[in-house]
Parts: sequence; C-alpha cells; structure tokens
Amino acid sequence: MRAAQRLLTSAVDRKRVAERARKYVRDPIAWVIRRLKQIVWSKQQEILLAVRDHRRVAVRSGHGVGKSHTASLVAAWWLDTHEPGTAFVVTTAPTFPQVRAILWRYIRRIHKAARLPGKVNQVEWLIDDELVAYGRKPADHDESAFQGIHAEFVLVIIDEACGIPEQLWIAADALATGPECRIFAIGNPDNPASHFKRVCLPGSGWHVIGISAFDSPNLTGEAVPPKVGKALVSREWVEEKRREWGEDNPLYRSKVLGEFSEDSQWQVVRTSDVAACRIDLDKPYAPVELLPVELGVDVGGGRDETVIRERRGQVAGREWREHTDRPEVIAPMVLQAIRETGATSVKIDSNGVGFGVVGELRNMAARGLHTARISAVNVSEAPRDPARFANLRAEIWWCIGRELSEAREWDLSTMDNADDTVAQLLEPQWSLDPKGRVLVEKKDDIIERLGRSPDNADALLLAFFCPADAVTDYMEHLLRRGS
Repeated sequence: MRAAQRLLTSAVDRKRVAERARKYVRDPIAWVIRRLKQIVWSKQQEILLAVRDHRRVAVRSGHGVGKSHTASLVAAWWLDTHEPGTAFVVTTAPTFPQVRAILWRYIRRIHKAARLPGKVNQVEWLIDDELVAYGRKPADHDESAFQGIHAEFVLVIIDEACGIPEQLWIAADALATGPECRIFAIGNPDNPASHFKRVCLPGSGWHVIGISAFDSPNLTGEAVPPKVGKALVSREWVEEKRREWGEDNPLYRSKVLGEFSEDSQWQVVRTSDVAACRIDLDKPYAPVELLPVELGVDVGGGRDETVIRERRGQVAGREWREHTDRPEVIAPMVLQAIRETGATSVKIDSNGVGFGVVGELRNMAARGLHTARISAVNVSEAPRDPARFANLRAEIWWCIGRELSEAREWDLSTMDNADDTVAQLLEPQWSLDPKGRVLVEKKDDIIERLGRSPDNADALLLAFFCPADAVTDYMEHLLRRGS
C-alpha cells in the first residue's frame, strides 16, 4: 500500500512539475512571486532573467545585496520547473563550510517554506530518492571534480566565485556542455588576480552583471517589503565604509561598489595576495601550529584607537580596541588580553605614549602579574637589513605584510574586524630612497592623505613581528627568504 502511495505521489508530482514548467520555465520572476510568495527586486529580476537567457552568467556583487539568497532562488526555480531526471544542480564554493552554511542554508529554507518537491538535507536535494542537486568542495586542482553528472538541463552555481581556482572553473565548464545548460557565478570582486576577474572582463563570453550597494532598494528608493529592506545593505553602512575606508580603497570598491580594483605597483601589500590569505583553509590546525601566542599593540594618540591584536602561530585572531592614549588605562587592557590568550610575548609601538605602556607592563611583570616578554618596538630605528630597508617600519611592512601575504604564510580568514584591518593593510605605498632601499609611507603621511590612521593594520604587523632581542626561527626564515 505504501509503495503504491509513493508511486501515486510521484506521478502527481511529475504532473505538477510539467504544469509548472509550462507556466514558469520562461518566467522565473512569476515563479518566485507565485510559488514562493516572495518579492524580487530589480537586480534579482535581472539575474533570474539572465540565467534563463544566457549559458554563462557572472555577477560581481557588493556586500549585503542578497547574492546567496538570489543564487538559491535560481537553484530552486531550475529544479522546480524541470521534470525530475532531466535537470541537475551543482553548487560549489571555496570551502565546504561555505557550501553548507551559506547557499544551502537558503536552499533549505526555500524548500521548506514553499514545500517544494522531494527532500533536502545539508547539501543534497533528492526527488523520488533520485539525487537532483548537491553542493561540493572538490580539491582545488581536480579538473575531473564533477564528472559523472549527465542531464539535459545542468545548472552549475559557483558561489563566492573569487575564491574558486581556475581548475574548478574548467571542471564546471565540462559539466555544462549542452545548449540548455547554465553556469552561474556570483561573488564579491575582491581578488584582481582571480579567474573570476578574467570572467568578468569584456570579451570573455560571459554575460556580466554588476550589483553595487547603491543599487540596493535602501539607497535607490525602490519599493520592497520592510522585511526585505532590513536584510539588505543600508545607507548608513555605506556611509560608514566611505569614512572608514575611503572611496579609493580596494575594499570599498569591492564591498560597496561591487567592482574589481587593480593591484598597484606601489602598494606595499597587494589586494590579490591579501584576498588569498582570507580564504578559510577548511582544515584544523595541530596544537603546535597555533604557537607561539603573541600580541601586537599599537598605542593610539589623539583621536586614534589603541589596538591589541592576537596571533596564534600563523593565524591572526582576536582584537581589542579602545579610544584612549592613557598608559594607566592601556596597560590593564593588555594585561587582561595576556591572561585571556596566554600570550608569551607582547610587542608594543613605543613611540610617544607607547613607551609609558611598556614601562607599566614591565612593572606588572616585576610584581608577578604576568610572565609575558614585553618588547618596545620603535619603527623609526634602523632595520636588521639596512641594505634593503630604510628603517624598521619599512622592514616590518615589507617582510611581514607583503611577503607573508605573497607566500600565503599567514591566515587572515577568521580574524576579528577583518574588513577594517585589511582595508588599512592595502593603503600604504612604497618607494625607494636615494640609496635604493625600500621606504614605506610614514604613518603621519597616511593620516594626512586619508584622514585616518592604520592602527589595526599596525597592531597586526606587530603581533607577527619578532624583536631583535627575541629572534625566532620563524623571523629568521623571513629575513633569509628576502635576502
């Protein structure tokens, strides 16, 4: 009896799918409105129609404009308007947690709310016990990653597209060979060296759509339900980022304007290198790999923040910050961070007020309040490699900021306050002094040029810096590599 009921249900479902296909396979907007009881705003409509009409669609998107939700609408519409067995959806992202927790979270919500056919688990959709969609994160260099999928209507969704290596784009292309197949790529344009950037160039053969924060209904005045508006980027956030990052900053161009920037020849830390270091490696670190635990402290002056940054091995971690330049306030903050993290070393910018903080913390150590090594770092002093660098500031920014990023030897994927810190990392320019040595833009010059101080970036660099009185194999490795 149950088997007969399942067969009957299956037949009814297939009949309904055929009816929906006739109604909605050419009208995804009506499908969303009537089937899901949702409203799609203008840019979402443009994307839905583009996937309907073009074999390869790339969307470079700013932050907070609903890109993953839109991708889930595309996936659900595709499967709900094609007969089971004729359609298949493959999704991928840079890491498996992103596959499961971002796009497929939206797919599960849509499936449940609209009571769509079949059943959906963490990263799979089955109809009549037949697999019709899955999310995968194959190995980066596996061009055969998606082999074995054969259907007339294949849709490949590449989410967070900037983090997908070229080999997986090749694998996706090998899936979507039929005239009715589609590839849909969407992501923040934050890496100018990515394959996604090449896809978005004129003449690539892709249909390219750009979505800026300024396209959001909250900024254009387009009428949407209040619930939709609350989920989208706000005018206040855009203005905050304009003040904090500046309109010329690569992060502003990516997150706000939805545009790629170019790696500047004179950027100390290149945009593409940092973007690669922000991709979660999706692997557990062994305990020994999370050592040493150290802190960097950039002491604020005037309107600037005092920032404390944690590093554990190659992983950038937590951050504490406060608008204060008083040593008697800052030293207890650092002491608390030492106790929370178990840090064995603290490196403090000792220029100006910072020297007083160094003294306070050393006094605390003498009283037995902590056992961390307290090091004063004066970035205007001579570098360890005076033949290459004009001063210690240039050496720190180059050997740590630039070269760790180039070599992917620090992990910035999970650090606190990541966007602001990265925006500051990308600001300083470099030049050569009359002796041909690297000279990095002075902090005061950056403040004068931009109206803000790179305190968070300086604290990060100090966290990874090893002072001359505590040279480790790690720092020696950096110096040898640059020689």
